[in-house]
This record gives sequence, C-alpha cells and structure tokens, in this order.
Amino acid sequence: MARSYVAEARRRVGPKRARIRPIIERLAAAHPDATIALRFRNELELLVAVMLSAQTTDVNVNAVTERLFEKYRRPEDYLAVPQEELERDIYRTGFFRQKAKALRGTMKMLIEEYDGRVPDRMEDLLRLLGVARKTANVVMAERGAATGIVVDTHVRRLSQRLGLTRQEDPVKIERDLQKLVPREDWARFPHLLIWHGRRICHARRPLCEECVVAELCPSSRVDATQ
Repeated sequence: MARSYVAEARRRVGPKRARIRPIIERLAAAHPDATIALRFRNELELLVAVMLSAQTTDVNVNAVTERLFEKYRRPEDYLAVPQEELERDIYRTGFFRQKAKALRGTMKMLIEEYDGRVPDRMEDLLRLLGVARKTANVVMAERGAATGIVVDTHVRRLSQRLGLTRQEDPVKIERDLQKLVPREDWARFPHLLIWHGRRICHARRPLCEECVVAELCPSSRVDATQ
C-alpha cells in the first residue's frame, strides 16, 4: 500500500529532471536571503567557522567566533596558546577537544605548506586535519568556485522528500544532486534547501500547506485534487 502510494506520488509530480529547475526558482523566490549563516571576514575565519559548526548550530558558532576572531587573527595565533586555552575558547561549540586538535593541526599545515593561506584547491583543503568534504565544499562555494554540493541534515532530508535521491550516504546524495542541479546553482542550492528546511519543511511537522514546492514534491501532504 505504502509503495503504491509513493509510486503514485512520483507519477503525480513528474520526473525529477523536469522538476529541478522550477524547484530552484520557487525556492529562490521564497528565500531571497538564503545565504550562509556563519559570520566571517576572510577565508581563514570561514574555514575555522565551518570546522567549528560540526554537531552544533550556526547561531552557537557565531556567538563563539565573535570573540574568537578578535583573539586569533592568523594561523600562528592558534599555535601560540596552549591547547587547553583554545579548548576553553571554543568550549561552547561542543567536541571542543577534537576541534581544538583539528584547528591546531590545520594551522600548522597552513603555515608549513601553504604560506599561512587557505589553499585554493579542493584536494588541498581535504588534506587539512579535520576538514572533510562538507567543510571543503562550503569553503569552495563561498569563494564562488563550487566544485560540489554541500550536504547537511537539511539538504539530505529535503532532497529525499523531494524525490531527488533515495540515498542515505551524504557522498552518494551529493553525486545524485550533481547530476540534476545545474552547475551554476551548486553553491546556492544547499542554502535554498537549508533555509526552506528551517522555515517550512521541518523534520517532524513540515508545513506543506505553506510550501511553494508542494505540488512538485512527492512527499507533500497537500491534497493535489483540491
């Protein structure tokens, strides 16, 4: 019964390749302010903020980095204090010991291998301690040089609900999205899903009756016959 309902829902909304452009356009109109929520002034601060954002909220990270970025301005500053001091400074973001270790390891590599600068290439970013694909994708996208699509919990949930992927693994979800989303939209597409997920498509009780893409969504609870 459930399987037949899903099949019927997919037939109702049409193929995903035909839906992706209208989905992007409608979400862009509904969320014109959909940009990265993390606050930063340069690429080093961007990298640090994204690294700290793992397993916590952007609001939480911004509260920590407001002071952190006044104290730590260069890669050398993160190595000039004992690790315990850095841990205290980022304590509120959670997993502070692992994050402090990753930050110090990354700063050491930046100094020794990249002249103290955040590297330009995706493959170099992925070499940095504590920098996984999601973090590297965010940095590249905010530079205007997206080489992939960021997949966080919102992107994963909404991509599945919209029928754009059936995968669970973020890497496989990203591959599916890269095949569908026009490359020029790779940077903004995650922001659109993230903001739509925060405002409308909530995890437990999505507001389908307020959703601008309800008729394009096979998971919509809005009665299409009305």
